[in-house]
Amino acid sequence: MKQVEDEEILEKFSVEKTRNEAFNLLLQKYQQKIYWHIRRLVIDHDDTDDLVQEVFIKVWKNLEKFRNDSQLYTWIYRIATNESITFLNKQKQKNNTPLDEVSPELAENLVASAYFDGDKLQMKLQQALLTLPEKQRLVFNMKYFDDLKYEEISEILGTSVGALKASFHIAAKKIETFLLNDDISF
Repeated sequence: MKQVEDEEILEKFSVEKTRNEAFNLLLQKYQQKIYWHIRRLVIDHDDTDDLVQEVFIKVWKNLEKFRNDSQLYTWIYRIATNESITFLNKQKQKNNTPLDEVSPELAENLVASAYFDGDKLQMKLQQALLTLPEKQRLVFNMKYFDDLKYEEISEILGTSVGALKASFHIAAKKIETFLLNDDISF
């Protein structure tokens, strides 16, 4: 199936008669990418599904206001990132625990998840990611898994490229240390 260009989606969305078709095209193009971006942040499948719905509801409500000063994917990705951070912060407040202490709980959820089908190395990588501070984890996920350029990540997170490069480098070193540690069991 031919990949539809963002311009075509936006054009169709601007016409009342083709708005639903445009949104379906947008979902086909971006829903899976957004699912995995959110999933790597919140870990739980059900929470991810809920957040994906919230993200695309916001996209639907605000797409007419999209100014084309960034790529459509970057804009959607920013919404997904903000929704994920908001969700994690609410979880932290609900449980009255710092976000760093939520990570072991997320790791346990990952191990118990029926939706995780990775091997031991993938599991260990995910557990290593959960030991990172939120910002480092975000940057690492965006760069490593989503293959975004630093300039795109900068636009999404509102952080300088230099700071992002430093965060990625530090995150990569921490992950390397974690993966080389033989005392980790799961």
